[in-house]
Amino acid sequence: MRGIILLNGEPWQGEIEDGNAFVVCCDGALRWAKGRVRIDVTAGDFDSLGYVPQGAQVFPVEKDSTDGEIALQMLLSRGCRQIDVYGGGGGREDHLFGNLQLLVAAHRAGAHAVMHTKYTDISCGEGEICWKGQRGKTLSLAPVGERAHIIESEGLRYPLQDLTLTAGSCRGISNVVLSDEARILCDEGTLFLFLVREDSKW
Repeated sequence: MRGIILLNGEPWQGEIEDGNAFVVCCDGALRWAKGRVRIDVTAGDFDSLGYVPQGAQVFPVEKDSTDGEIALQMLLSRGCRQIDVYGGGGGREDHLFGNLQLLVAAHRAGAHAVMHTKYTDISCGEGEICWKGQRGKTLSLAPVGERAHIIESEGLRYPLQDLTLTAGSCRGISNVVLSDEARILCDEGTLFLFLVREDSKW
């Protein structure tokens, strides 16, 4: 089953394919999502939106989980194993960091979550990871936690052979997919995978 989380960060400007998906809209995301996306549940503490929408699931402002975490748990409890997150970038960087942790939490729960920001699709992975039809796109890799080890790669401009990526190092940033099919094999740890859809002019 597929799920969608809408967050109160940078509003998503593209289309959202909500067919056959369960959609959870968090708090202030309702401002940009209402009328654009079919919403099944609106949830959160509504400190950002400033009012409680009719029929919303309301949670305390002072709580141990973010609205995004609550939405993720809703989807996981419904059996969603493919989750798309929109509106997670931009705005406060502490929230961006927290939203990245949603990807890790989903991965550890056996689900595949992808956060779509203005420029980038971000996910987590380990083992053999493949990309198809992404020729020419920038691909950056970073460890989740202290370290991750890559045995080998294929189809990348900068080959990755017996490479350990560590926290505190920028090694793994700005590789390029050279072929229609590319892959890496990560045998230790988990990776953040950043696939840049557009040129962000860095």
